[in-house]
Amino acid sequence: MNQSRLTTTAITVLRVALGFLFAAHGWQKFNEWTIAGTQAAFTQMGVPAANVSAPFVAGLELIGGIALILGVLTRVVAALLAVNMIGAFFLVHASAGVFADKGGYELVLLLGAAALALALTGAGRVSVDRAVFGRMNNKLAVLA
Repeated sequence: MNQSRLTTTAITVLRVALGFLFAAHGWQKFNEWTIAGTQAAFTQMGVPAANVSAPFVAGLELIGGIALILGVLTRVVAALLAVNMIGAFFLVHASAGVFADKGGYELVLLLGAAALALALTGAGRVSVDRAVFGRMNNKLAVLA
């Protein structure tokens, strides 16, 4: 396999796996915890404006995760998800140390780093972004 195919495969695998995990977390906030439960949890964790931030985060994670899977507006969505993880890191998880079993930041760090990587690279060749915006050096593709 040449480098171009390996890169395409790597970006696609990263984008789909990351999208799945974000979508699962968003789905969990809507359906398992409910928005009211997520708002209460955010309040307890000290997240500012929990009544607004909880549904926003749940929606961003669910819709953003699906967008990543498909490769739709990948750079923008991935950047928003990276910012979301920065917030989760500083507002909730940093003080608990590294390990997730103690409420730490290991998952948040990994999700945020992966989202940042996609914000920097874009969706890759196997994506709606590529189908809609065409060649990767297209000026509109820079945003996607």
